[in-house]
Amino acid sequence: MFRTLVVASSVALIAAACGGSDSEPAATDSATTEATDAPVATEAPALTEEPATTDAPATTESPTTTTTMEPEPEPEPEPEPEPEPEPERDFSAVDPIVRAFVDDRGLNGAGLIVVHEDDGVIHHEHWGEFDEDRISLVASSTKMITAGVLLRLQDDGLLDMNAPIAQAVEWGAGNPDITPAQLVSNSSGLVGLEPDPAYGPYVCQFLPVGTMQDCAAQIFTTPDDDADVIAPDTEFRYGGAQWQIAGALAEAVSGRSWAELIDEIYVEPCGLETLGYNNHFTQFGPGGFDYPTAFDGDPSTLAPTDNPNMEGGAYITTGDYGKLLLMHLRDGMCDDVQVLSSEALATMHDDRVGEVYGGDAREGGVGYGMGWWVDRETGRINDPGAYGSVPWLDLDDGYGAFLVVEADSVTGNELAAQLYDVVHAAVVG
Repeated sequence: MFRTLVVASSVALIAAACGGSDSEPAATDSATTEATDAPVATEAPALTEEPATTDAPATTESPTTTTTMEPEPEPEPEPEPEPEPEPERDFSAVDPIVRAFVDDRGLNGAGLIVVHEDDGVIHHEHWGEFDEDRISLVASSTKMITAGVLLRLQDDGLLDMNAPIAQAVEWGAGNPDITPAQLVSNSSGLVGLEPDPAYGPYVCQFLPVGTMQDCAAQIFTTPDDDADVIAPDTEFRYGGAQWQIAGALAEAVSGRSWAELIDEIYVEPCGLETLGYNNHFTQFGPGGFDYPTAFDGDPSTLAPTDNPNMEGGAYITTGDYGKLLLMHLRDGMCDDVQVLSSEALATMHDDRVGEVYGGDAREGGVGYGMGWWVDRETGRINDPGAYGSVPWLDLDDGYGAFLVVEADSVTGNELAAQLYDVVHAAVVG
């Protein structure tokens, strides 16, 4: 009888101890209470009288010694900080202005991109036939792109913007005092589009035949311009063959073609998909300053050339031009690539004609840097083209814009004048 009770009690105790190891703590406490209250606990002497019939150690182990350790709670991760909300900018006033202008003037379309140094693209819109894929010829809005190539070569130690060209190329001896800085600030003294856009001795600048090296050598060494060339840094003469000289110089000191320079300096680091140069001026007829509608957004309509036009031969979309403006606003950076140094940008943006020789690029307080017109009153800089494109930068407030129409300079500048204040108000409030 006693042996039966002892065995039964031992089984009950072992079962309670084993069951408690995988159960919740409350179940373990309950099993312990039931075991200590059972009558068999008072029968302990019987275990000593007949030790061979029972497993003594089992009676000495108490289920109260079995405990379940709860793991330390893991600390809750700190919440990530909320991103700063982007400023709310209202560009709703832009659309009716551009839409009415396009309709009233019978234009085929227009495009506008606005970029900010911190926030990237903050407005991008097109009208009429234009969309984000529209490639447009931009005429003189090419100049700031071209000037940037020369400043990059100076950054790389391949060119001194203030040293005579004659030190770099053999044909430079034709005008031994002219420097690269004078070329791209329209201050070289060579004949520009002003006063004569069709100046005979420099006509190769508008032809897609031959090479840029041959054209530059012809322009720089011809005696036919001797009576018309003046001393450098004495008068502002906008545009013309001096820009073709600048491009040929860049090719010579770098050992690369112009297309290779554009690809290495701008296209690859900035992720551009459409920027290119050609010499289209005589490919769609006699030329002139009205937009060549036969281009129709398609660079394949242009014949390949080794003599691209340096002051007005670029074509590009609004989106790609916006990336170039962002580079100017972001201290010369495209993503994590330094395209131009901050010193190069300052050189381009500063009013060189005013600072170096007290000149005026236009009446009414307008100066010129390298590729950029400088409004001395507002500080705004721009680079408008003959076909109606107008890029501008507000360096103080950290934003820029690019407006494109396919018409003429008067039309483009008139629309830009209606948008300057509206865009400024939308950006800065």
